[in-house]
Amino acid sequence: MSDSSKFSLKLWGTRGSIPCPGPGTVKYGGNTTAFELKCGGRRILVDAGTGIRLLGKKIMLEEGNLLDADLFFTHTHMDHIQGLPFFAPLYNPSSDVRLHAGHLDGITYDLQGIIGTMLMKDPVFPVPSSLIEKACSFKDFECGKIFELPGGVVIKTAPLNHPNGACGYRIEFAGKVLAICTDTEHFENHLDENVLFLADGADILIYDAAYTNEEYPNFKGWGHSTWQEAVKVSREASVKQTLLFHHDPSHDDKKMDEIAILAAKELSSVRPAIEGEVIEL
Repeated sequence: MSDSSKFSLKLWGTRGSIPCPGPGTVKYGGNTTAFELKCGGRRILVDAGTGIRLLGKKIMLEEGNLLDADLFFTHTHMDHIQGLPFFAPLYNPSSDVRLHAGHLDGITYDLQGIIGTMLMKDPVFPVPSSLIEKACSFKDFECGKIFELPGGVVIKTAPLNHPNGACGYRIEFAGKVLAICTDTEHFENHLDENVLFLADGADILIYDAAYTNEEYPNFKGWGHSTWQEAVKVSREASVKQTLLFHHDPSHDDKKMDEIAILAAKELSSVRPAIEGEVIEL
């Protein structure tokens, strides 16, 4: 495969709700959501949980702290944006990072307002958002939009079932498909048509599997799904490989190993995502 058609995914954070690093989460990771995609020469990031700090450190040390990328948010709950103020390339005014959000329709704040008046604002955070705004542009969009980025990257979007809204992504490049469906809660009587649209025939599906079926009744309405539902979606959508994602903070490595065994028995192509892993599509 030539570099111009290379499609890779790196998981910088796999945990949901709150970071929980420690001896019990070494294998599957304790940082919250952050993805890095390389589509030929184009870099696409998804979400800015605590995992994005480590990516920023790598860019600072190896690439002169200069970044040209698109950063798409699934939504702006804290675990998906809390790493943004610690993402070093944003403090270089020569960087060019386009920030996109498609879940905010009908919400009082736009993306720039959330970052500037809620996240990076006294007394919540001491560093003002003005220090990153020279490197950033803020682009709100209506969920359902299709992006055609230079270099042959197509990104399709669809709404997910999550409190305050969330946006799922289907990234198509060089004949391969990556679907990102987090955070989302399944429906009891039918599979989510939006999730099936995003996941259809995907090479890799990243699916919100915070809970087990046994745990789910205690968290109904919280906006998350189960590994059992991931299996159903994977079968129905003919997904080649599914990564269980948004690991619950209470699920340590031992619990995740148990889930991995159970999921593999149901469908061998379904397994938990591991922080730090790189996958070539």
